[in-house]
Amino acid sequence: MGKIVITGCGGFLGLHIAKLLSQNNDHTIVNISRNHHVELDQLGIQTIECDISKKEEVNSIDLKDVEVIFHVAAIAGVWGRKDQFYQVNYLGTVNLVNHAKESNVPNFIYTSTPSVVFGDKDIVLGDEKLDYPKKYYTDYAYTKSLAEKYVKEQSSSSFKAVCLRPHLIWGPGDPHLIPRIINKAKQGRLKMVGEGENLVDIIYVKNAAMAHIQAWMALKDNPSLSGNCYFIGQERPVNLWDFINQILGLKKVRPVSGYISYNMAYRIGWAMELIYKALGIYKPEPPMTRFVAMQLAKSHYFSHNKAREDFGYEPIVSIENGLKETFAD
Repeated sequence: MGKIVITGCGGFLGLHIAKLLSQNNDHTIVNISRNHHVELDQLGIQTIECDISKKEEVNSIDLKDVEVIFHVAAIAGVWGRKDQFYQVNYLGTVNLVNHAKESNVPNFIYTSTPSVVFGDKDIVLGDEKLDYPKKYYTDYAYTKSLAEKYVKEQSSSSFKAVCLRPHLIWGPGDPHLIPRIINKAKQGRLKMVGEGENLVDIIYVKNAAMAHIQAWMALKDNPSLSGNCYFIGQERPVNLWDFINQILGLKKVRPVSGYISYNMAYRIGWAMELIYKALGIYKPEPPMTRFVAMQLAKSHYFSHNKAREDFGYEPIVSIENGLKETFAD
C-alpha cells in the first residue's frame, strides 16, 4: 500500500483534499503539520508534527513508498512578519522538495496562488504566460512566488511537479474569506472600493481539492506536464461586490452601502502600512493596505483552459450549489 503525504491537512483546503483521498482505501494518508488534529484521527490519517521551515525536522521524516506529496501548508495573509512568511512559505518548500527528491518521491503537487502574478494592474482572462511582477505588495505573494519558482526549477521527468493556483477559496468550514466578510460587514467596516464593476475568480473548496487530485492523476502518466503552473477557478468569474452582497444576504446581514474611491483606499492603505511598520505592529493587520485596496477594486480573473486541457479540470460544484452547501444551516 502506497503512501500519500499532505502538508497542512488541518487547514481548510488540505482537509478537503484528505477527505476526498480517504474515500479510497488503496493508500495510507499522512499529514505533516505543526500540530496534531483530532479530526484527522477520525479519518484514519496519521499526523507527523513537524516545522517544515526546519531542515532537520523535515529530513527526519520517512518518505519511503510515498507516491505523491501535496504541499498545501503555508502562512497566508496580507500582513505579518516577513521572516515568518519567508521561513515557512519559501524555506519550508525548499526543505520539502529537496527531501522528496532525495527520497525518490515521484510526484509533487504544490498549492500556489494567483497572487504570484498580481502586481498593480487589472488581470482579465490572464493565462499561464503571465510573468511575475517586478514589485509585490505582500510578503505572502512574494514568498509564494519564490517557492513556486523553486518547485518549477527542481521539476523533471523523474521528480514530476506542478503548481496549482486556486483563487479565493470558499465553502463550508471556511475559516477565512466568508467569516471576514461577514464580521466586517456586521461591524460596519466594509465599504465598496472603486466603481464596483471588477470581476474576480473564486473557487469552491471541493473543486480546488478535486483539481489537486486530477493534477496528480494526470502527472503520474504524463511527465511532460512537469514544471507547469495552472490557474483553477469556478465556471465563471463573479462581480466581487455582487458576490459579497449575495453572501451577506444569505446570512441576513445588510448589504454593503458605503463607498470609497480606489485612490483614497490606496493612500489610506499606504499610510496604514507606514504606521504599522514604524510601530512594529503585526497583529491585528491594518484595516486597509495597498494590496487589499487593489484586490477590492481591480479585476483579477483567469483562463482555466490549460487545466482543462492537461488534466480535465471542470468544476464539479457550481457557484449556486456551492452557496447552498455553504449556507445549508
